Amino acid sequence: MSVLDTLGAHRVVPVVVLRDPAHADALGDALVAGGLPVAEVTFRTPEAATVLRRLARRGDLVVGAGTVLTAGQVDLAYEAGARFVVSPGLSADVVRRCQALDLPVIPGASTATEIMAALDLGLDTVKFFPAEACGGLPTVKALSAAFPQVRFVPTGGITERNAPSYLDHPAVAAVGGSWMVAPDLLAAGKWDEVTARCAATVAAS
Repeated sequence: MSVLDTLGAHRVVPVVVLRDPAHADALGDALVAGGLPVAEVTFRTPEAATVLRRLARRGDLVVGAGTVLTAGQVDLAYEAGARFVVSPGLSADVVRRCQALDLPVIPGASTATEIMAALDLGLDTVKFFPAEACGGLPTVKALSAAFPQVRFVPTGGITERNAPSYLDHPAVAAVGGSWMVAPDLLAAGKWDEVTARCAATVAAS
């Protein structure tokens, strides 16, 4: 099974911002215990590569890098053990560097023009971002009608309440969200709550 197929099988990708790498193993334990052994570690903090590396070396998680903006960050993510890369927008440099490394990439796209650019780069899966701000599920429906070959991973404003409606649409491969790994939970070390939210998410999806 490919990495993208694995993400699609789990349906929900926890979007992680963890500022203390020392807590990476506790987070990994919570994700696995909750039945959601996937994570997108966002490259928004100086600690992101270290967190990603610690999660990736466990071997029981599929871990990717998010908010990747440059080809240099692709290299950093790859060296840290990322299994996939997610970008908020469509950068041909980022996509081509990922392709050179045989690293699955899901670039952000919210318009028909961006989707066509992704198709020109040989991609058929895009991150629909920011999902709710760009019209939500009605926009996904409109875009999927024009591009039936494209699969979408909506992220941005996705919650436990609206995730099921996105996941019901056949063009949606998975969604990304942070409600089960909310920064306040991670900062407080509430790993049992992370596990409980992951389990509830799996049950709902």
